[in-house]
Amino acid sequence: MTTQAPAKSTGPAIAAILVVSAAATIFLFWLIYVHPAADAASTRFAFLPALNALLNGLSATALLIGYTFIREHRIRAHRAAMLTAFGFSTLFLVSYIAHHALHGDVRYPVHAAYRSIYLPLLASHIILAIVALPLVLVTFFFSLSGRIPQHRRVARWTFPLWLYVSVTGVITYAMLRLAQG
Repeated sequence: MTTQAPAKSTGPAIAAILVVSAAATIFLFWLIYVHPAADAASTRFAFLPALNALLNGLSATALLIGYTFIREHRIRAHRAAMLTAFGFSTLFLVSYIAHHALHGDVRYPVHAAYRSIYLPLLASHIILAIVALPLVLVTFFFSLSGRIPQHRRVARWTFPLWLYVSVTGVITYAMLRLAQG
């Protein structure tokens, strides 16, 4: 008679991911909307918004490459591409925090063209970024802990959300830059 070891619960890990994600979201809202900008004139590190867009674009590219690899059953290449996408997204988050700590919130000009497109796009980007963060972390947790069936189920939702957030990050940057002249 063989006995199987009981499956380890994922509850504590997922709860920790949700707590970290909620804390990160609260911190970012505080940083953007409450914390006074250290350099409101935007004279230091003015390249950060462009860097953020570049990192979002690189993340989107790595996500698409990773998706192509998994469709071809190239597991190692898929994992490398997804870790690369995660790295670019992590660097984006660090750069984004630095930008908002220094420069605060940047608003779309009130009378600029395409404001009625920009604001809903930005709103969807922000809301889905909040949703994507814990999904990305849970997806990585399942993959790295060898829970591949769970990984696949969550990744079906994570991939399009993460890709949307990365692509709309680039689009909102471009729209804001064009509106500012």
